[in-house]
Amino acid sequence: MPVTRRTFAAAAVCLVLPLSACGSGSDGGGSTDASGKVEGDITFQTWNLRANFKDYFEGVIAEFEKKYPDTHVKWIDQPAEGYADKISADAAGGTLPDVVNVSPDLVAPLAKAGLALDLDKAAAKYRKEYLAGAWASHRIPGMTGTYAFPWYLNTGPLFYNKSLFEKAGLDPDQPPKTYDDLFADALQLAKKSDGKVATLANVPTVEDFGRYGVELMNKEGTAFAFNDAKGVELLTKYKELYDAKALDPQALTATPESSGKKFLTEAVAMNPGSALDLDNFKKQAPNLYKNIGITDQITSTGHVNMYVMGVMVNSKTKHTPASVAFAHFVTDAEHQMSFAKKVAIFPSTAGSLDDPYFTKEDGTDVTRVRIAAAKSLKSAVNYTPVLFSEQMKTALRNEVAKALQGKESPKAALDNAVKQCDTLLRQQG
Repeated sequence: MPVTRRTFAAAAVCLVLPLSACGSGSDGGGSTDASGKVEGDITFQTWNLRANFKDYFEGVIAEFEKKYPDTHVKWIDQPAEGYADKISADAAGGTLPDVVNVSPDLVAPLAKAGLALDLDKAAAKYRKEYLAGAWASHRIPGMTGTYAFPWYLNTGPLFYNKSLFEKAGLDPDQPPKTYDDLFADALQLAKKSDGKVATLANVPTVEDFGRYGVELMNKEGTAFAFNDAKGVELLTKYKELYDAKALDPQALTATPESSGKKFLTEAVAMNPGSALDLDNFKKQAPNLYKNIGITDQITSTGHVNMYVMGVMVNSKTKHTPASVAFAHFVTDAEHQMSFAKKVAIFPSTAGSLDDPYFTKEDGTDVTRVRIAAAKSLKSAVNYTPVLFSEQMKTALRNEVAKALQGKESPKAALDNAVKQCDTLLRQQG
């Protein structure tokens, strides 16, 4: 899939895959034993990566085939549009590739259907090579096991407009560090600009509730819990911002792209982003670039949010040793590091973030952002629950909109969202 921070957020489309479509994980297919000879023809599927990284992946495959001469890897790349539907159709039809690029929410229904190999059983010896939080990101609540190798990670800071802060009487060198600071500064920015400058352009998502310290699900993974007192508190704060025009009025229908444009045109004072955005600011909004401030994501937990991609092995593969070996090869420290130098993503392998590329300043903002993000990733969390589907995101967004518009109380809105999400969760099987 595209590897900007924004598309990480947007493209984690959910796969709704009924268990009946695939049969159970016990009949037919491969072995969980990855210790045999690495040989055979396997297929490797990526998510919208061929256009920009054809040479890179062809090089990785050639290296693997040289190391294991009795193997042949066929590379398939699928477009971003309809990727989840393609995986669902392949899973139902028994044509799922041997090694598949997935996000955690895509792997969940495949694991439940017995189609994702449990790496805690088949590849436990590799576990220590990865950051603990990244390895854990492909675990499924209510199941034991880990169902994909972690691959590339992404996160980003908050950008803020120093000029807008200064005009509102706020210290441009002291951006908000806590949620209380953020809400206070946002109200002041709105007041001083007569409602012309909002601070935020997006309504709270499930990851925002996570960063605020809300318990999102019960421990068993059988029910959602973001309608607790802390969740209601966060939505109540957002309602105050919305009423004061400190939250952009178009936030109810905003996309990451439209929010980015609001920040670019200086109608919004803060926006999440990544190192990739800095080049965009420089070209399209030199005045904004001149006044750009960079600060950490705001959390109540001390852990920033990360987006994570994975590489799953089809449990039905006829060539388990080769498939596991290739999935590990693509995601090992050496290959993750070389990929990270081609695009603004981060390796999930332990120790890689200590490389000078992620630690050594060179005076540029791009490097500064990369270093800050790498540091935060060492203890980052993928807040979006693995079982939180696209339909659930829509249910939460619709109820949040009703609360902000005053059609429901924050408590009623979150109660309704949890009820709808729990119903959808039961339908997942």
